[in-house]
Amino acid sequence: MKKNAMHPRRSLRFGLGSGTVLALLLLAGCGALPDKPARATLYDFGPGIAAPAAVANPPAAASPMLALAEIESNARLDGTQILYRLGYADANELRPYGQSRWSLPPAQLLRQRLRDALSERRTVLGPEESATIARTQGRVPDMLRISLDEFSHYFESAGSSVGLVRLRATLIRSTTGGDRVLGQRTFTVRRPAPSADAPGGVKALAAATDAAVADVVQWVDQLPPQ
Repeated sequence: MKKNAMHPRRSLRFGLGSGTVLALLLLAGCGALPDKPARATLYDFGPGIAAPAAVANPPAAASPMLALAEIESNARLDGTQILYRLGYADANELRPYGQSRWSLPPAQLLRQRLRDALSERRTVLGPEESATIARTQGRVPDMLRISLDEFSHYFESAGSSVGLVRLRATLIRSTTGGDRVLGQRTFTVRRPAPSADAPGGVKALAAATDAAVADVVQWVDQLPPQ
């Protein structure tokens, strides 16, 4: 027998040992795999408050019409991140909550809320519906434009925070001589947050949104009707 030849039993022991080491390495590797990423919690403004029976029915055909444009917002508010500011540290920096999201961009959630509120007193049309009325009936409904400028959970201090909503409303009337601005106003609303986290910020922003919507509806009611 050659001196360099490996004994069969020694070869078998070597093979088993290598397999055991390989299995241990595979098990260690599996244990080191990261867990599945946690799914973000989705939030909206809630179901809303049911309208009283007197205004819950659809408006009559003779009720005033109002066109509600798509709400404009800055690029940072186009996404679904829930944003906060540390006013006591750096009020210029917008920070996102990691595992919390809006179900829709804030501008869309605001538009839904505003349309529901306005519909209690008048027929509310979208831009395409307004264009159809203009073609078929020869009249252009007044247009309400909203710009959402601020929508954040604002920390005045480490222990005190509010939902901060700021928007600009413009009511435009189309005439034969061109568009005329009937009125324009900026609304800034703050509502206290019950906790210093994403759920607390959501509750505060929902309350601030409802208050801002009520203010806009009251303001529109005070402007001259078409």
